[in-house]
Parts: sequence; C-alpha cells; structure tokens
Amino acid sequence: MKIVVTIQHPAHVHFYRHAIDELDEQGHDVFVYARENDLAVPLLEAYGIDHEVLAGPQRSLASLARVQATYEWRLFTRARRIDPDVMTAIGGVAVSHVAPLVDARSVVFVDNEGVWSHRLMAPFADVIATPASFEDDFGDGHVRYQGFQELAYLHPNRFEPDPDRLRAAGVDPSDRYFFCRFRTWDAFHDVGEGGLSPAGKRDLVSRFDDRGTVYISSSDPLPPDLEPYRQPIPPTAVHDLLYYADCYAGDSATMATEAALLGTPAVRIQSFATDFDADMSNFVVLETEYDLLRSTADESVALALADELSADPETPARWKRRRDAVVGDLQDGTTLIVDLLTRQARTRPTQTADVAYSSSSR
Repeated sequence: MKIVVTIQHPAHVHFYRHAIDELDEQGHDVFVYARENDLAVPLLEAYGIDHEVLAGPQRSLASLARVQATYEWRLFTRARRIDPDVMTAIGGVAVSHVAPLVDARSVVFVDNEGVWSHRLMAPFADVIATPASFEDDFGDGHVRYQGFQELAYLHPNRFEPDPDRLRAAGVDPSDRYFFCRFRTWDAFHDVGEGGLSPAGKRDLVSRFDDRGTVYISSSDPLPPDLEPYRQPIPPTAVHDLLYYADCYAGDSATMATEAALLGTPAVRIQSFATDFDADMSNFVVLETEYDLLRSTADESVALALADELSADPETPARWKRRRDAVVGDLQDGTTLIVDLLTRQARTRPTQTADVAYSSSSR
C-alpha cells in the first residue's frame, strides 16, 4: 500500500511516528508531508522521518485561508503523482478534500467537538475516528475507540520515561520543578478563542517559582523576563520532562492531556474550558471520571488551582496512582492507527473498521 500522512502540529508527529515505523516494517510505502510549525518540522527531523514541507505557517488568522489553499494544492500535486491508497491526518481538512480527487481513501482522527472546521472535513472523509466519549456523530464512517489520541505515543506499550535524557540536558528529574506551556492561537479551530494573558503567564510562573524550578515551552516569543525559564531539553525529551514534573499548567490542551495521561497534576487554562456541559468530552472524562485534570477559562481560578496542586508535595504520587489505574486498560493508539489504515486499501473501498471498534452509535 501507499499511504500519505500529513502533519500540521508537533503532537501529530508523536501521534504518527510509531505507526510510520510499523507500516514501513510491514512493507508499505509511507509519504509524509508537513506544514511548517515551531516544533513539528524539527521533531520530524529529530526522529529521522523523511518528509516534505508543503507550506509555511500562517502569520495571522487573516492569512490562514491563503496558506491552507497553498497547502491543499501542493498536497494534491504530490498525491496525484504518488497515487496513494490511503491518506490520513488529525483534523484532516486537506486530506479529506484531496483524497477523493486522487481515488484514495481518507482516514481522519478527531477528538475536539463543535469545531467549525469539521464542516469542511466531515462530508468528504471516508473514516473519522474519535474517542468513545465523543459527543458529535459523523454518521456511517464514524469509528469510536476506547482511549485518547495521545495514547498513540504515551500508552505504557509505547512510552517509558528516561531520566538520563533529562540529566544530559542539565535537568535533575528528582528536583522539584514545574512545567508551563504557552501556545499560539492561530489554528482553524482557534478563531475567537484564547488562552493565558501576558499578566496571567507571569503570575503563574511567579507562583511556581516560589516552590521550585520552572521550565517553559512556548510557541510564541517570550518576553525578556520569562526567557530565562525556557526549557533546555530537546523536543524528543519533552514527555520525559512532563512525566517527572511536579505540576503542569498552561493554555495548551494537548499538553494538558499529555500531562494527565502521564500522571502529572495538570491545569488547563483556555477559553474552551467554560463548563462541563460545553467543554470537549475528552477533558470532561479526564477530570470527572479519572480525576487527572483541572480545566478552567478563568485565570484567577486557574492560578488558585495551580497553587493548590503545587503546594502539596504528595500530589504527584496521587496522580501517578490514578493514572496507573486507568491508562493500562485503554487502547494503544498506534495499534488502532495501523489497523485502520491497512483496512482501507482501494481493493476494499466500502469497508470501514468493524470488528475491533464500536460503531457510530453510542
């Protein structure tokens, strides 16, 4: 089979990297295309994944449509030349548009409900895979699985923390330290949304700084007073840093989920986190069912939560116990990816995943 994988975000690299290795070992031809991002392309390079960058980052929301059109056109020209059997992505707007033009199947992974860009993707995608708790229904091609996208690389089958990677970068995993992630709000699904204010970022770092070392990862430029806190580790060791942290807080939803699934106390601070009835189901499950996450759109509430979680040195041990009790029973995401993609050859054009996963009904 010929398989096209597209990457728009650093988490997409982590999501697909084990699957790319397994598909390659099975003898399939895998072609990886990316959009330039602050970390996505460096991660592809660090993991030695052959790829081609098709478009640069959008510099503003106003430029998003132009960059997206460029990306889709270039993806189409490459796919037409390759003649792939399957094309796949997280979010999948470009893949869902290009795949039918080159007679390929499309497999799209989604975990965020109520996003307007889904309207651009869902009518054209062949298979849409979501966690079982996902509220929206995409119809006959909708596949649900027991787990989270992040378990493609953080499931115990796929990830074991390595303290030596941190020590090599000058970080002692036995020290008391805290991790913050500040993200750029320029994606399709970010229109009208936002995260921490500059004052909120400074306040959060100051509170953590009183209790230990603070490391920051940021896709936006940091002001001079916060630049000294920038984390020193290579991007391939970020999950080791997150695993050993005493607490995580920031406006990255992906990293909040990663922290929770690693058993690190986590506070997610962004406008999406309004209340349980309106929030995305994966965050609701992590907070209300697993007690591994705290989410809020209110900065003052978030700072109080970060204070509460970071004040007690026994909190990380409690979180690790909760994580160990649930994560081992959830699905290994890489196994899911490989199985879904290899089921989608053009010789079986009407088949969707049917045995290992539940149907679109809940």
